[in-house]
Amino acid sequence: TVATAAVFYYLKSRDMCVFTQRASLSVYKQRGITFIFLDGTDRLCVSERAQCVPSRVLHLRQLPPDVSEQEVLSLALPFGRVSQLITLKTKNQAFLEMASEEAAVTMVNYYTSATPSIRSQPVYIQYSTHRELKTDNMTNQRAQATLQAMNAGAVHSGNMASGGEGRGIAPGQSPVLRIIVENLFYPVTLEVLQQIFSKFGSVLKIITFTRNNQFQALLQFSDTVHAQHAKATLDGQNIYNGCCTLRIDFSKLSVLNVKYNNDKSRDFTRADLPSGELEPAATFGKSKGLSQYAYFCILNVTPHCLFILFGVYGDVQRVKILFNKKENALVQMSDATQAQLAMSHLNGQRLHGNVIRVTLSKHPVVQLPRGGAGQEEQALTRDFSGSALHRFKKPGSKNFNNIFPPSATLHLSNIPSSVSEEALKDLFSLNGFAVKAFKFFQKDRKMALMQLASVEEAIEALIALHDHQLDHNQHLRVSFSKSTI
Repeated sequence: TVATAAVFYYLKSRDMCVFTQRASLSVYKQRGITFIFLDGTDRLCVSERAQCVPSRVLHLRQLPPDVSEQEVLSLALPFGRVSQLITLKTKNQAFLEMASEEAAVTMVNYYTSATPSIRSQPVYIQYSTHRELKTDNMTNQRAQATLQAMNAGAVHSGNMASGGEGRGIAPGQSPVLRIIVENLFYPVTLEVLQQIFSKFGSVLKIITFTRNNQFQALLQFSDTVHAQHAKATLDGQNIYNGCCTLRIDFSKLSVLNVKYNNDKSRDFTRADLPSGELEPAATFGKSKGLSQYAYFCILNVTPHCLFILFGVYGDVQRVKILFNKKENALVQMSDATQAQLAMSHLNGQRLHGNVIRVTLSKHPVVQLPRGGAGQEEQALTRDFSGSALHRFKKPGSKNFNNIFPPSATLHLSNIPSSVSEEALKDLFSLNGFAVKAFKFFQKDRKMALMQLASVEEAIEALIALHDHQLDHNQHLRVSFSKSTI
């Protein structure tokens, strides 16, 4: 029913909603309860005073149109058992009744400072003027079945107290989260994690490390509720579009012991901690801090080849091919994140018919040859720390947004206007690479895509022709592309 009038509408509770001007109203009935909405705003008509009176019944607004009961309940279950649930999908709203007023108050207070979201859409929560929800169980079977299943699952998993009262967090649950970053295409730093997770509460400590060739972190919140909400919201989400996926679990640790404040670990409550730059950032169990040195296994390569290849994923500082094991080398990157990127993208690729194996090295530094070293040994170690070919030396460089795994399609840039398509194809063909397709960028002829016969051939072409001089003052830039022709 829609009415246009100046209206006084009395609720069964002690509060009322008053309109002193003409307004369009919708009276909406579902499951034995009547709701009144102010048309055009999808806002339930409750006075400001009513919104501030605590109640076990909570009103959720601006839900996604096809929101599920499970998604709505996931916002509430960390705080306690939910007794009733009604979803008004045509209004993008829902009502839920907590088992206790204390749990409802805790939930509202928490979400006042940390706005919840479902599918990246902010959701607004307030007290309802209803003191309880009375529904017709026959028409509410689906919601009740979902409610019972999720309540039981939360108790079983320890996500809330079995009694369903109070805050709803099990006494033994930890405020420390264990975070694994999968599909690591772009650098993920300690600062990035702090920026993301601090939206859910106060982050006290972070430790980053590698385990099973995966970038991982331990992150301690000031409160278990903050950790629960961060896990519920961020688990399975991507930090960047299509990559850097977060996998989050609760840690068995209740407190992190951070010894140093540096790029691998941080105690935000202790600014006085040393940096410990030459020592591991932190230790726990049998794990060591993430090394910034990659161990490389391949035959018939030079330090310059490795500098160019690994330089796609970070700024290479030094390269050392082992004198007595020339199929092995050490590659020192600028930081641990770059070493992790290089390892995740290059391990298992093929070069000159051999499989590349990249792991993290136990060596603390790549040493330069001593004065008495022979000429051959000196040639096997190069210091590239001052190279002009570093791709990431400028903060905020666009190269950070164009880091992709090896592919058969290469991205060419810095092409002079005098260089034609035929000239570029000839350049690659004369160096032994079969060009399958070529295309200049329509809006910028300084860039082009070139597709070769295989990923291995593209890797070899990048090593051979990156920084190739095209005219007297311009050199070709070669990268891997995510596009195809």
